[in-house]
Amino acid sequence: MWLRKVADEADARRCLAAVARSGGDLSAWTRAHGVDGRSLHVWKMNLERRPRRQLPAQRGSSALTVVELVPERGQPVATAARYSLEVAGVRVELGEDFQEDVLRRLVRVLRSC
Repeated sequence: MWLRKVADEADARRCLAAVARSGGDLSAWTRAHGVDGRSLHVWKMNLERRPRRQLPAQRGSSALTVVELVPERGQPVATAARYSLEVAGVRVELGEDFQEDVLRRLVRVLRSC
């Protein structure tokens, strides 16, 4: 069964409000509504970690965007050394076998914030 990802902060807030109104748990609600449970759970954790006023939404867009990076089929998954780089409160963790194009994409996302 295909499950849709949570599109943005507004979508996440709508879904989480619906979960709360249903009185059920997040996993059951996501299965019943065709929403990817991992995607909504990540949004829930990120929204709970920051005050609402910290990153005000810009006109017509969300203040927070989750970028899911999934290794391409056949690419090795990092199991060796891990490197962590933190600049201005943003941390990027990389494995020994990180790909430069992935790092470039991450930096582009960070610059857009």
